Amino acid sequence: MAVIVLLAVVIDSQHETGVSVHVETNMSIRQIANKLAVTPKALTREFELPMNASNITPLFLHGVTNEDLQRVVRHLLSHRDATIKYYLYFVLVLWGLIFLVVLGRPTNGGKKERKNSYPRSPYIVTLLVSVITAGFLLGKSPNPMEGFVKVIKSIVGLDPDPYMKVIFLAFFLMLAIVGNKLICGWACPFGALQELIYTLPILKKIKRKKPPFVLTNYIRISLFVIMLLFLFGFIGGSIGTMLYHYVNPFNLFNWEFETISIILTIIVVLISSVIVYRPFCQFICPFGLLSWITEKFSIFRVVIDKDKCNFGGACIKACPSEAAKGLLYGDKLPPDCFSCARCLNICPEDAIRYKLYDFHRVKPN
Repeated sequence: MAVIVLLAVVIDSQHETGVSVHVETNMSIRQIANKLAVTPKALTREFELPMNASNITPLFLHGVTNEDLQRVVRHLLSHRDATIKYYLYFVLVLWGLIFLVVLGRPTNGGKKERKNSYPRSPYIVTLLVSVITAGFLLGKSPNPMEGFVKVIKSIVGLDPDPYMKVIFLAFFLMLAIVGNKLICGWACPFGALQELIYTLPILKKIKRKKPPFVLTNYIRISLFVIMLLFLFGFIGGSIGTMLYHYVNPFNLFNWEFETISIILTIIVVLISSVIVYRPFCQFICPFGLLSWITEKFSIFRVVIDKDKCNFGGACIKACPSEAAKGLLYGDKLPPDCFSCARCLNICPEDAIRYKLYDFHRVKPN
């Protein structure tokens, strides 16, 4: 079965990357946009032309060369979805959910057995599958960040078919809600790459110093607000500027580095991942921000039994972020939990479980 799935992935990858579209500079923006299945506004922005430029005039009259045209075509085709990735994301999330809820721990184990529960190797293998297959083999699209960004772009006419974009975003949100941010923690290829780098057993003392969630979330929210101001033209004077385009680390999986800012983003994030847990997810990713909001509705999640807990703080030390601390002390807006399982076998009182959340439980005063 695994061989069949891998073969299907390779075939789909070859099919997607082999797509070509014949366009020429004597064609208009509207004609080329139709062939590329994008909006004229999006194509105008790609050519860095004024947004009021005529979309029925031949492209060469706008001063666009054939080299510029082919560069833009390659870039836009790289955003074509490898549709099998949606199935792959679903499988990875489903596997993560089964491991966390059922397979990761003994049914009736004592303290010694619990310490050997949730072995790291299944998680590491899953992350490698995500990076290699959902990342480098199948390319950057689709991915959770892009799923959110395309919905926003469609609002200002930079992406066609907004209803389908909403459906794709709903798919990613569903995977984030069924198990707490499982799409981010177990399936997202760039998230997986950061996780793998952070897992390297080096500089452990520095890793204990976690950036405060108040700071990381403030930066993430601020970037999102600034992005909206640029996109809608409140800053810069022209609609359609998507700031996330200039810091998109998923370009790594296509070996496509259009701007120096993308290269710098990837380098800085990957290096800082050695000591900071998922820096792109915590500081920048707009889908990370959205899925943090939806954590309140997660069906399966880490749950702490306060009646068993002795508040010794073992889970806080094991957690690579401030998520466990937020859960333990009942923060109304706890930090992101990526379902990494580090806290699930560490509690001496067996007070932590990954399970179905009881939305109707009576909360203590």
